[in-house]
Amino acid sequence: MILTSAELWAAATNCYVIAPERGGPAVIVDAPPDVEAVARLLTAHDLAPVALLVTHGHIDHSGGAAGITERTGVSAYLHPDDDYLVTDPAAQLRSIFGFVPPGIEEFAPPERFEDLQHGQHLELAGFDFEVRHTPGHTLGHCIFVVEREGLVFSGDQLFAGAIGRSDLPGGDFRTLMTSMRTQVMTLDDDMRVLPGHGPETTIGRERRVNPFILEYLDI
Repeated sequence: MILTSAELWAAATNCYVIAPERGGPAVIVDAPPDVEAVARLLTAHDLAPVALLVTHGHIDHSGGAAGITERTGVSAYLHPDDDYLVTDPAAQLRSIFGFVPPGIEEFAPPERFEDLQHGQHLELAGFDFEVRHTPGHTLGHCIFVVEREGLVFSGDQLFAGAIGRSDLPGGDFRTLMTSMRTQVMTLDDDMRVLPGHGPETTIGRERRVNPFILEYLDI
């Protein structure tokens, strides 16, 4: 298995590429607004993408989706509750920062777009991605569990020693912690957590040391 990543764009968002072997099909998880850097992850291992999975609609995770789908012809997948975020990136940034940075016009919605649903299994590049809807950071946030490989792509739900913000539009702390209890902390302790920002961790480690989980969840 090939699993590679890079911290991209101003938010240092982790973009992941997973593939069974060099020269084969691959899946991209999250697409920061740096299409050239994503392309370099693929070409470094001679990989051909078959899909782009987007954990949620914030621009640092979805802003490169249009460029990737245009360049590669693959579909982008996102939960429909976050559609409003990707259809108007300028409005999203205005709601967060109060202004729209220069160059935002380049961040357009992807032309090829598929809806994610909680509980579905996507068979892509030889992997089984289980979709778990985990609202709280955004309305449509999802994590992707690849059980056979012991991986969970957690987006901005769970970080090493921290959790995602719930103070942005569409966020809610109680909802986020409910998602954590029912959809994330039900995973095995040895599952590797590949977050949207920062270093990887494991479910077991976060169960033992994450202050938010220790304080708010009785697990």
